[in-house]
Amino acid sequence: MLIEREAFVHVPYLVGKIIAPEKSALRISRAAFEGWDQLARTAGFGVNWRRSHEDREATRQKALAGRLDRDLWIFAYGSLMWDPAIEIVEIRTATLKGFHRRFCLETKIGRGSPERPALMAALDTGGECRGLAFRVPAQVVDRETEILWMREMISDGYIPIIAGVETPQGDVEALAFVVNKGCSRFCEIDLTSAARIIATGKGLLGSNLEYFNNLAEHMQMLGIDDRLFKEIRSRLAESFTEQQPPHSS
Repeated sequence: MLIEREAFVHVPYLVGKIIAPEKSALRISRAAFEGWDQLARTAGFGVNWRRSHEDREATRQKALAGRLDRDLWIFAYGSLMWDPAIEIVEIRTATLKGFHRRFCLETKIGRGSPERPALMAALDTGGECRGLAFRVPAQVVDRETEILWMREMISDGYIPIIAGVETPQGDVEALAFVVNKGCSRFCEIDLTSAARIIATGKGLLGSNLEYFNNLAEHMQMLGIDDRLFKEIRSRLAESFTEQQPPHSS
């Protein structure tokens, strides 16, 4: 399905900049996990690298109890902003208070490997985060959140919460995925250390740096300014300088 133009009434400048669900490679089904399981085996991970379908579904039912039969707002702060992969009927700019965007979730699969781990973006406590809010219509919330859960809740890296989100058209309650600090992959590191990992991380799906640059470019395209990217870019420059061999005389 396409995203109707009416969905962009508050953000007309985003028309053509958000991938329609029918064109998204992330609109997945349970069958997609067969390929991911194979990818995990290739990377040397065991059968327990992800949640079971039953466990994942249980987290969805718990998080969305009483909300599966009404419109649902979703707060997007990463790749969801330009590739939601689910049916949406309204888009707003949004700010989530109490959380900020941070590269703090380690991965050793996909953009990373056991030898060269990578860092993914997540929501950590403190500050605020600018992003987008998407409204999913009530009649498809059950189906669309099942698809969303297959993408966001594969393992234990995130915790789904319902939080108040500020938008120019009024505050709403929205679903957001925040980092699970009890997860073994959560990294409590400074920006310099984060930049060094981003500079070197690489896996079967490409490099960590490609992921970082892609996110930064889309943030700029969507008109969202976050100093995090400027600060990490400056440290990346320092990191790459450190990696260069000294010039011989």
